[in-house]
Amino acid sequence: MMWPFSHYGWMGWGFGFLSPIFSILAVFLLVGFIVSVVRSGRESRGGGEGSKGDTHMQILKERYAKGEIDKKQFEEMKKDLS
Repeated sequence: MMWPFSHYGWMGWGFGFLSPIFSILAVFLLVGFIVSVVRSGRESRGGGEGSKGDTHMQILKERYAKGEIDKKQFEEMKKDLS
């Protein structure tokens, strides 16, 4: 009895010419998965420095809109953040 996946691997089934393509595809899929996991981790933590500045400015604008700070304080804090 001959096993279909003997020492020939995929070549026993006639897919020998596709083997390099499958290997390259597997590498790209693995790299893509790792990149997506790293990106989603960064997004859940708030991203890089640019997004922190945006977040601080958003909080400042919300405080001004709620009336917690006046225009003078808003302008001073905005200047400090820039």
